Amino acid sequence: MTQIQKILFEYQDEKYAAFSAKLVPTLPREMFIGVRSPCYKKIVRRMHELPPAELQAFFQALPHEYHEENCLHIALINKIKQYDECLSELERFLPYINSWAVSDGLNPPALKKNKQKILPELEQWICADAPYTKRVGMLLLMKYFLDEDFRPEYLELPARIRSGEYYVNMMTAWLFAEALVKQWDSALPFIQNNRLDPWTHNKAIQKACESFRLSPEHKDFLKSLKVKTPRHF
Repeated sequence: MTQIQKILFEYQDEKYAAFSAKLVPTLPREMFIGVRSPCYKKIVRRMHELPPAELQAFFQALPHEYHEENCLHIALINKIKQYDECLSELERFLPYINSWAVSDGLNPPALKKNKQKILPELEQWICADAPYTKRVGMLLLMKYFLDEDFRPEYLELPARIRSGEYYVNMMTAWLFAEALVKQWDSALPFIQNNRLDPWTHNKAIQKACESFRLSPEHKDFLKSLKVKTPRHF
């Protein structure tokens, strides 16, 4: 057992491990230690007390054995202040992201401060074959480019996705639901013109209608645009 694994096990909660495993059904139960989210702040602080060589070895020792090691890896990437270093470590880790719980923890300020530099990378990730690389690309597109930096063409690549992966399609639906809330006039034609696959189309409508930020009139109109589809998931 590595020193970092020993630290993670100090925060083990076996009941929480069982709970977490149910939330991430794509991974086997034995991958879960059971570390609650608030504990990662303490653990990250402890990481900086370790010798730099040990921390670097952790970044390079992929794939990790435990789900919590992946969560810690993302938390440490979020803390990297230099853009180039942050991007490099993220790109090295992307092929090893194996769950929505890990991908969705990503939000490094170093990337957010360099939106235009990261945009071509997001486009490449959205087009990647690996499902969680796709998800990361769409996640950061949603977080960084649906407000003042938004352009309608940013929705084109996600709209073209046709995937059999549940967590890819859920991310696409989430992205378009947020786009409908924040950029109604630009996002609505993608729904009106059936630009998404039917399941994702309906899920995007559902998630948008669950938002308190959308008017009742917009919600009623969206509900009228639902399509019939066989149940795939």
